[in-house]
Amino acid sequence: MQKNWRTPNLVLICGGIIMTLAMGVRHGFGLFLQPMTLDHGWSRETFAFALALQNLLWGASQPLSGLLADRHGAGKVMITGIVLYVLGLVGMAWATTSTGFILSAGILIGIGLSGTTFSIVYGVLGRITPPEKRSMALGIAGAMGSFGQFALLPVSQGLISSVGWLNALLILAAVAALMAPLSVALAEPHRDLTAGRHAQSAWSAIREAFGHGGFNLLNIGYFVCGFQVVFIGVHLPAYLSDQGLPANVGVTCLALIGLFNIFGTFSAGWLGRRHSKKHLLAGIYILRSSIIVIFLAMPLTPWSAYVFSMAIGFLWLATVPLTNGIIAQVFGVAYLSMLGGFVFFSHQIGSFLGAWLGGVLFDRTGSYDIVWTIIIGLGVLAMAINLPIDQRPLERLREKPA
Repeated sequence: MQKNWRTPNLVLICGGIIMTLAMGVRHGFGLFLQPMTLDHGWSRETFAFALALQNLLWGASQPLSGLLADRHGAGKVMITGIVLYVLGLVGMAWATTSTGFILSAGILIGIGLSGTTFSIVYGVLGRITPPEKRSMALGIAGAMGSFGQFALLPVSQGLISSVGWLNALLILAAVAALMAPLSVALAEPHRDLTAGRHAQSAWSAIREAFGHGGFNLLNIGYFVCGFQVVFIGVHLPAYLSDQGLPANVGVTCLALIGLFNIFGTFSAGWLGRRHSKKHLLAGIYILRSSIIVIFLAMPLTPWSAYVFSMAIGFLWLATVPLTNGIIAQVFGVAYLSMLGGFVFFSHQIGSFLGAWLGGVLFDRTGSYDIVWTIIIGLGVLAMAINLPIDQRPLERLREKPA
């Protein structure tokens, strides 16, 4: 029999590069806020709503994308996501009305992301990687996604400055299309789709998960994560510009978030092999709130913004391998993409509110102060609710490992 060329290392590399491109392109959308709203005469709320809807649909479609990947393999799901992602970027470039912008940036890219990012890639990695190496593999893939946020951000800004925001979006669409050939490695054509399911249906897996207190607590914590990071990612450049700092400071801050996110996500995966994942999650949330309090209390300078970005970047996606690691540890890997998709939906509800409320409250009050206060309080809440999570494997997994 011919040896399967889809080795765990190759799948990790290709999946990580897909994460690099998918996460890297979307991380720079905040850079388009000011030039696009000025050219089209849109309010910040219009732009923020489209990106908020993108995050919401990303999450809402994730459980279905995850279920399809768990049932039929990730290949077709991923190709569909890539096509929608590319069409969305082209649509963003040519949209002349707010409706067209919402359709492309919000709906097409939102659904496209559900087939190209965390739950799909992590589901494949979770199935192909031995349990003792799983947390590290998820951390590496997440770190590669973080690298995209760092590497493609200055590319996006450079394109906007040199060829304008419209052409920049078209070039980024071509970059996103490079995900298609890489997705072949994650197709799982010969996977035993019934392996490890413990004779369990998808509906049974859903009922089991939502009947588990720890799963529901993970959902709440991930909601907070989404609220925090998307508000910062979308509105931080505009916030710094409003405070009188040059535009390049905001770009540098987003790049620093992406850079330190690499180290933070990798570290979280490494630490998750050795320490309690729920305690690490609780620590991440309370540290985020503490860092934001210090940032707002200090005089705002370029360097205070840079230090804030480095610190918050280290914690940015560190929650992702830990959260998915707990799901795999408690429920097994047979429905990892689907269950991770449900938790990610909660994350994206928070993302929707973080992006949208940032625009709404700024337009109403002329300030982001209220949203910063909400973010700090939510971080304290997330710290508290992660501590009581029961992260022991279910009895059926202790009887017969998945």
